[in-house]
Amino acid sequence: MNSYVVILVEPVTPANIGAVCRAMANFGASELRLVNPDCNHLDKEAVRLAVFAEPLLEQATVFSGLAEAIADCHYSVAATRRQGWCRGELQTLSDSAESLADKSARIGLVFGRERSGLTTDEVVLCSHAAAIETAADGSLNLAQAVVIFLYEMTRRQQAVPEESTVDLPEQGEFESLFSVMESVLDRTGYINRQKPEALMNPMRRMVQKGELSRDELNILRGVWGRLQESVNDWPGK
Repeated sequence: MNSYVVILVEPVTPANIGAVCRAMANFGASELRLVNPDCNHLDKEAVRLAVFAEPLLEQATVFSGLAEAIADCHYSVAATRRQGWCRGELQTLSDSAESLADKSARIGLVFGRERSGLTTDEVVLCSHAAAIETAADGSLNLAQAVVIFLYEMTRRQQAVPEESTVDLPEQGEFESLFSVMESVLDRTGYINRQKPEALMNPMRRMVQKGELSRDELNILRGVWGRLQESVNDWPGK
């Protein structure tokens, strides 16, 4: 079965963090990660709103960056409403939940700042980006968004037969591949050095769409690693 990790990026309101813990306990999510929280997550308001889920609050792990926080996840879903070429394909939450329902994986659900959400760079780090369908364009309260994400994800969850499981790589394992790819593309003059993300963001999406096994990822890393060795004498631009 999937396990869900809730990741809050730079939350500023202790009460929201407490309410998120309560939602997590209701849907069986047992791990909260905080990226650079701008408040004391053990504040009395957080404890009050967590109610019976105070243990989740006390066990929350703090990270200095999102890449760290999702490194051991097999997939991660960025909660966002904003679209754009650099932000990649934005799915509806129901479509995203459906696509992950038959996995047996650790899935990070990533939520941004209460006022400004996630940056483009943070969305790109995630394997998926999803929006909650609403009647108006206004954003939801942080805890409300977490409730809806967890409800959609867990209600579609399926048991995966042991013989059908795949050895999935963790997200942190992809970063070395992307680093080598960018180095090769830069060395061969195929990338705009002033705006490397214009090429690298679509490249990331193509790789992540493939839903690679760990063996397949290792093959790609080997191929691009050999290419990196082979272009040492390339004059570039």
